[in-house]
Amino acid sequence: MIEIVRAKPADAEALSAIAFSAKRVWGYPEAWIDAWCHVLTITPEFIANEETFCVMEGETAVGFYALIREHERLRLEHLWVLPRAMQRGLGRALFEHAVARARALGFGGFEIEGDPNAEPFYLRMGARRVGSVLSEVCGERRELPTLRFGSV
Repeated sequence: MIEIVRAKPADAEALSAIAFSAKRVWGYPEAWIDAWCHVLTITPEFIANEETFCVMEGETAVGFYALIREHERLRLEHLWVLPRAMQRGLGRALFEHAVARARALGFGGFEIEGDPNAEPFYLRMGARRVGSVLSEVCGERRELPTLRFGSV
């Protein structure tokens, strides 16, 4: 049985470790990982202020997601699973939990600005691509897909 629980501020270090480990799976240069440090680091304040949930394996968080309210919209900010726990349906369980949570908050869906490597997962989950955002890391230009799930 998959258990998903509300994250606690004390989980910040563990969730950061999950985000960094999962991002490294895609083989990005370590300089890029360093450049994304501010994005991948989850703070206790972030957890206290945002809808952040963990998937548990015993007493250990092995994945998490966060939903962020931006005015009248909701955005899926994070969805990460530890590499050793991938390919077991935990990402799908987290996504489905995020959908249910969005509905409980009164939203018909949410927006996603994802890593290009994560886009196929989001498309399989039913999101649709609605555009892209240009980004740059360490002098390299990147195109990040923007997606929507449900009615936003």
